[in-house]
Amino acid sequence: MLIIYTAIFFLPLNHQAFRTSILATLDLAKWYAQEHVILCLLPAFFIAGIIAVFISKDSVLRYLGAACSGRIRIAGLWCLLIPN
Repeated sequence: MLIIYTAIFFLPLNHQAFRTSILATLDLAKWYAQEHVILCLLPAFFIAGIIAVFISKDSVLRYLGAACSGRIRIAGLWCLLIPN
C-alpha cells in the first residue's frame, strides 16, 4: 500500500507530456469502445437474435455447444455467438 501511495504521490501531474499521454489514452479508449460496439457487438447481437428466432435451441447447442468440432467452435468464438 505504501508503494502505491508513493507512486501516486510522485506522479508528474504538472508536466504537459504526462497530461497529454493521459488524455490520449482516454481518447483512444473512448474511440475503441465506440468502434467495438458499432462494428462488433451490434452485428453479433443481431445475428444471435436471428439464430434465437429462426433456429431451435437444440440445433444451436448441437452445432455450437461443447460437443461440436473445433472449426465450428472457433468460428463461433470469432462471431461472439457461443451459447452459455
